[in-house]
Amino acid sequence: MNILHIDSSVLGEHSVSRQLSAAIAARLQAAAPGATVHYRDLAAQPLPQFTAAPGAAEGEILAAALEQVLAADVIVIGAPMYNFAIPSQLKSWLDALAVPGKTFQYGANGPEGLLGAKRVIIASTRGGYYGADTPMAALEHQESHLRAFLGFLGIKQIEIVRAEGVKVSDAARAQAMTAAFEQIGALQAA
Repeated sequence: MNILHIDSSVLGEHSVSRQLSAAIAARLQAAAPGATVHYRDLAAQPLPQFTAAPGAAEGEILAAALEQVLAADVIVIGAPMYNFAIPSQLKSWLDALAVPGKTFQYGANGPEGLLGAKRVIIASTRGGYYGADTPMAALEHQESHLRAFLGFLGIKQIEIVRAEGVKVSDAARAQAMTAAFEQIGALQAA
């Protein structure tokens, strides 16, 4: 199994999403001995912004990011919520993945995703509460964006490990982390 581990939080060692994504990658590796993990830190080494005509160096960086995804069986994404959405570094990575003929194609019935065999596990973290049953639900553009984008690429196996309310109080953070780590402990290799 080839695991691609992506982090996007700018908070370094203080990041909840990094803690969860690392635990997910470790759990998968433990469940599938011999699995390899390739790591990309989008905050430490952001991809170039998407442009109409990238230079040669930018084009190589973007192509390498795409190749990592194409080679992966499982993709683990650390995705904190920043201002109701995903970090700009994560958005740049997603932009690099939307390549006609590689990750999707247009046909008679519209777009068709080509990454259907991939499994994606998202370590989603939020300072507050943005679930469907909350007053802030209309402002949730993080998980919904990731689900829509990954779905466009044909990925159907999307799992979310969520720690929500981590900035509400110490007790809320502890409860969210406990629940997330329990969910991680139950993850299977396939």
